[in-house]
Amino acid sequence: MIKKKILVTGGAGFVGSHLCERLLTEGHEVVCLDNYFTGQKENIIHLLGNPYFELIRHDVTMPFFIEVDEIYNLACPASPIHYQYNAIKTIKTSVMGAINMLGLAKRIKARILQASTSEVYGDPQIHPQVESYWGHVNPIGERACYDEGKRAAETLFINYHKQNNVAIKIVRIFNTYGPRMHPNDGRVVSNFIMQALYNKDITIFGDGSQTRSFQYVDDLVEGLIRMMDSPADFIGPVNIGNPNEFTIMALAQKVIELTNSSSKIIKMPLPPDDPSQRQPDIALAKERLDWEPHIELEEGLIKTINYFKAL
Repeated sequence: MIKKKILVTGGAGFVGSHLCERLLTEGHEVVCLDNYFTGQKENIIHLLGNPYFELIRHDVTMPFFIEVDEIYNLACPASPIHYQYNAIKTIKTSVMGAINMLGLAKRIKARILQASTSEVYGDPQIHPQVESYWGHVNPIGERACYDEGKRAAETLFINYHKQNNVAIKIVRIFNTYGPRMHPNDGRVVSNFIMQALYNKDITIFGDGSQTRSFQYVDDLVEGLIRMMDSPADFIGPVNIGNPNEFTIMALAQKVIELTNSSSKIIKMPLPPDDPSQRQPDIALAKERLDWEPHIELEEGLIKTINYFKAL
């Protein structure tokens, strides 16, 4: 194995911290960049004693200079509560962050991976979602700061590749859960688990029939690394997600069962532009990366519940 020096932006976040940990385990040198808007030092504090791990407080909307072999660009708030809290900051992080990191990759000739999102598909009109689908997105809606920010970032990546020959990779990440999720990030898995552990009412938006596909964070990290290590001619975008589809109601019932909670399920009005279905087509990831998720929902939920209990 060749030891690489790898930059992870958003490295103190939920997904970033798991990625940093895995890259260190594989023997690489890791530089973690985070401004702690949603990332937390607790997520990576156990890595600080590793001599090959470096932590730098920095905001990707400002230029950054370093010599590395690879860049994973994960920096961006990813839950509706956080990305809607400061919508302008969110779109600046996606767009200016992409420009700054692509500029860095161009200068130092590093390979760079963009953590894009299934949100680029919006409220999809085809099911499941394939990478060739252009999406159905409201550019002035509540979620647009995130959706359109990530769409613009993909555009920037493609154009830096075509115009400046930057070695890029684009991954579209579907719903991911696991330990180190922020307990108050407003995402459905963390919401349900926290409500269930405190025996509070579990709040479902709409009638609970809308579907999501949930992948455990370790499966995602495996997909990110396989994409980064894939042949240079495969730039993506590629869907990384779990194609097993569950209704929100079924998820709530499963969480109540696994926590032995006395919580009741109550229904609230559906927020605007909430997708009714979200399920990845992962045929491309299977074919080009030999990747598919292995951790089933119940196994992953038990690990996540144990994490939240320990908090």
